[in-house]
Amino acid sequence: MLKKFILNTLSSFVGAWIALALTGIVAVLVIFGLVIKSAGSTEAESVKKNSILCLNLDGTIIEKENRMAPDYVELLQGNIEKPQTLTDIVEGLKAGAENKDIKALYIKCGIVSASPATMNAVRNAVIEFKKSGKKIIAYSPNYTLGTYYVASVADKIFLNPYGEVMISGLGTTSLYFKSLLDKLGVSFQVVKVGTFKSAVEPYISNEMSEPARAQLDTLFGSMWGFMKEKIAESRPSLTPEKFDSIVNNMSFSSPEDFRKCRVIDSLAYERSVNDELASIAGVDKKDLNIIGTSTLAAQVLSSMTPAVSNQIAVLYASGEIEDGNPKAIDFHTLVPVILDLAENDKIKGMVLRVNSPGGSAYGSDQIGEALDYFMKKGKPLAVSMGDYAASGGYWISCCADRIYADPLTITGSIGIFGLIPNVSGLADKLGVSPQFVSTNPAANFPTLLKPMDEAQLGKMQKYVERGYDRFVNRVAKGRKMQPARVRQIAEGRVWSALKAKEIGLVDSIGSLNDAIVWTARKAKIEDKYKTAIYPAYEPSIWDMIALENMSVSQMIRLSDTKYWDNVSAALVRKLLARPRIMARMPEFEFCMCNN
Repeated sequence: MLKKFILNTLSSFVGAWIALALTGIVAVLVIFGLVIKSAGSTEAESVKKNSILCLNLDGTIIEKENRMAPDYVELLQGNIEKPQTLTDIVEGLKAGAENKDIKALYIKCGIVSASPATMNAVRNAVIEFKKSGKKIIAYSPNYTLGTYYVASVADKIFLNPYGEVMISGLGTTSLYFKSLLDKLGVSFQVVKVGTFKSAVEPYISNEMSEPARAQLDTLFGSMWGFMKEKIAESRPSLTPEKFDSIVNNMSFSSPEDFRKCRVIDSLAYERSVNDELASIAGVDKKDLNIIGTSTLAAQVLSSMTPAVSNQIAVLYASGEIEDGNPKAIDFHTLVPVILDLAENDKIKGMVLRVNSPGGSAYGSDQIGEALDYFMKKGKPLAVSMGDYAASGGYWISCCADRIYADPLTITGSIGIFGLIPNVSGLADKLGVSPQFVSTNPAANFPTLLKPMDEAQLGKMQKYVERGYDRFVNRVAKGRKMQPARVRQIAEGRVWSALKAKEIGLVDSIGSLNDAIVWTARKAKIEDKYKTAIYPAYEPSIWDMIALENMSVSQMIRLSDTKYWDNVSAALVRKLLARPRIMARMPEFEFCMCNN
């Protein structure tokens, strides 16, 4: 016994020392890399007289800066990337318009990963910059819908002579997993409310239902129509109809063809574009000073401090609503912040920035109740919707004093579903035979190891219907509608923000700043307020590293069959780990980059 205790103690010490040593080694490597990077870099970006502001549309754009978690594997593979934030872009463009040392804006387009509403917010920020009277130049080797949508605001659009315009409209590819799950011996038993609540379909079918397809057709059609009109407004040589014809008929056309039809203005290599920028700035090319939006944004955001009075809090709720996951919207983390803001006398109002497709119904309810408490303190609450504020995302939004949405926001999806896994087939494949002993029939209900009978499914259906009734009544109260009217526009259907405004789910089409201004006015502090972002951003050493290239080991991994087997297993693990009862919109990703 004593020997076992000593061995266990020694093994714990050894494990701790190994972990400490590994952490130390990684820390040294990180610091060493940062020193080398710093030693080899040029002078840090700074605003000088006759500078050019660069909006670099490349990589991923997220809502706000989040603390990066340690990932030793990614570090060793050289694949740690720090994405841009919409906050940095918008604030940087605003500061650039006001800064007399900034002479023009250079929109440098690569392959950007962002949803339509995010790109629309960027585009609107560029339009605001243009009101300063400063020139805007755009260049890309390959325009995609997302980058061209922003670049269309520019005074002059350049395309590389060997480049492409890869615009093919809005689309999505939805993955359906039933055949995969059948092979694994896993099935899902579904209980739901809502004809259009199609988030369950990928797990029980191999193809999209007609209601699901119909709602996406309507949604995408509305959004595409809006984008075409905005592009035509910025490019007088184009009409929405002409742009549609170009998209339909000019795939893989030559750059010169796109110039002739005035989609772009000129063909030029980046070197020549830099000559143009130097001319606008009135400096020699060798003295051209180009700075990024994040450089200017850092100066603005540093003044957003929680220390001042008369404060409008901007609280971010980004990601899926997942109980117990601090990287997502976790009520354990968010509710205490909301309650603290409610009790803080310096906080006079709040804007909840929602960018969520939903998730846990329980978590949504906890967050919603905390927001109700905030409003009971007599403080105004506005919601600003980002890319998505659907299902659980709408649950937490609907009782605000006022709801703002981007024209390309996806919202609604008022509905609830339950996915109860059944892995009895997998257990059988593995040679596992579960045996049940209980004092009562419901003691082992629900269980992963055997399917539910009709009576049990009936109980689960009633449980979900009670949740749906709670959702409908909350929307009715918040939107001042009759429950019967809410049910007509609910049924799990997703809506574009423009349609959502027509049917009363949204109050105004506007930006985050519009929501802030309204909240300050409502709180009667419009002439003397500051904003501060919550939850507070606390950077880690991992945030200091930004490596972008895919490593050789990753490329090898992508061609490895075992890798894809692991992906399948990881997918199933993720599905099984989800809450049984969810308020979430259908899963799909927009295709705007054609890559």
